[in-house]
Amino acid sequence: MVSDATLNRFFSFHVIAVPLVLLGLVVAHLIALHEVGSNNPDGIEIKANRGPDGHPVDGIPSHPYYTVHDIFGVVVFLTIFSAVIFFAPEMGGYFLEYNNFIPADSLKTPNHIAPVWYFTPFYSMLRAITSEMMYALIACVVAGAVFGVWKARLPSIFKGAIVVAAVVVCALMLSIDAKFWGVVVMGGAVIILFFLPWLDHSPVRSIRYRPSWNKILYGVFVVNFIVLAYLGVQPPSPLGERVSQIGTLFYFGFFLLMPWWSRLGEFKPVPDRVTFAAH
Repeated sequence: MVSDATLNRFFSFHVIAVPLVLLGLVVAHLIALHEVGSNNPDGIEIKANRGPDGHPVDGIPSHPYYTVHDIFGVVVFLTIFSAVIFFAPEMGGYFLEYNNFIPADSLKTPNHIAPVWYFTPFYSMLRAITSEMMYALIACVVAGAVFGVWKARLPSIFKGAIVVAAVVVCALMLSIDAKFWGVVVMGGAVIILFFLPWLDHSPVRSIRYRPSWNKILYGVFVVNFIVLAYLGVQPPSPLGERVSQIGTLFYFGFFLLMPWWSRLGEFKPVPDRVTFAAH
């Protein structure tokens, strides 16, 4: 098993690295926004219609739409943030770890050391990867390889590469300890978010023109993520282990199957031009 000291070093590194990565992404976003222009809520391609000056005419102006949109979000965040800071800074141990309020005792180790709250969903995924869970993951790899060879319109050489890669991955999963793959799954849960632009194959961008059941699916995904976060702060238990394993499979299935399910259903017609009017 992964020791508590190793986990603490891992999470301490991420406390420093994550803000720096987020800061870099913010700067990249501002540069792209300046060069390309802002999008619109309808998901209409802004490069399709340009004005005499060469700028997109379907881009939404930063003010008042985005300024009001962002100010509202900031106000909601600061309200919740202030309530936590002034009235419940520890929030029962969810925001500031409960173990920080226990007097130090060299003869007694806390029964359960949980990470900070924003790491708990991924910590739950880490604990979900056991020796038994590895067989379920191997079955998923085999099923994915069979589906890729059967359905994908690829040359034979690429299909052969898929089979070889699946065999190698299955062999590694059987030979390497399950907790190593738990760390891989925990990191992959974050990295997979960067591939969303290539995983979503929906013919429309805006959710307002997608099938209604898409909203239900997104809601189930959010509930699943919250359940994983809750299990991450709880001591290990057989029931919690099973629920976290199901939640982990659903989390990755949501993204890996997105190229398939994002094309299903009846889509509403998208207007040719933006119907939004700033006021």
